[in-house]
Amino acid sequence: MLKIVVMGVSGCGKSTMTGAIAQALALDMADGDDFHLPGSIAKMRAGVALDDSDRWPWLDRIGRFLAEPEATAHGRVVACSALKRAYRDRIRVLVPRAHFVFLDGGVDLIRERLALRTGHYMRSDLLASQFTALEKPTTDETDVTTLDIDRPVEQVVADAVKALMALELQPTRQC
Repeated sequence: MLKIVVMGVSGCGKSTMTGAIAQALALDMADGDDFHLPGSIAKMRAGVALDDSDRWPWLDRIGRFLAEPEATAHGRVVACSALKRAYRDRIRVLVPRAHFVFLDGGVDLIRERLALRTGHYMRSDLLASQFTALEKPTTDETDVTTLDIDRPVEQVVADAVKALMALELQPTRQC
C-alpha cells in the first residue's frame, strides 16, 4: 500500500500533483487544506502565518487520514506542505512507511504561480514565511523523492508516477 505525502511550499503544485498521482495509481486522495480548522484558514486569509500550535493538530489529522484503511486497494495520497523535518517526522510516527514527494522550486517561479492563482485563502504575501520555514529534505530522509518543478507539469507528473511505481514494486518495502 502506498502512503504518499506530496509536499512543498504553497503554490508549488501539490494539489495538481496529488490529483494526477491519485488518478495514475488509483489511490484515495485528499488535500491537506481540507484538514485545516476554520481558525487557521481565517489566520491565513488575514495574512498571518500559522505557527506550530496550529500545525501539530493539522499534521495529526493528515497522518490519521493516511493511516486509515483505504477505499481502494492501492493506498492514499495527500497534499501537505510538510515544510519542516519535524513535521515530516510527525507524520512518520503515525505512518511509518509514508513516502514524501517534494516539489522543489525557486521563489521567483512560485511567486509567478501564486500570482496566477485565484480563489485560494493562502495569500501570496505569506510566501516568504513558507520559504523561511522550509527545511528541504536531506539525504538521510530516504523516504523522499525530490522533483524539480521548473519543467512542464506533465514531465513532473510522469517522473513522480515512475518513482512511486518503483516503490510499489519493491518486494521488501510496503508503503
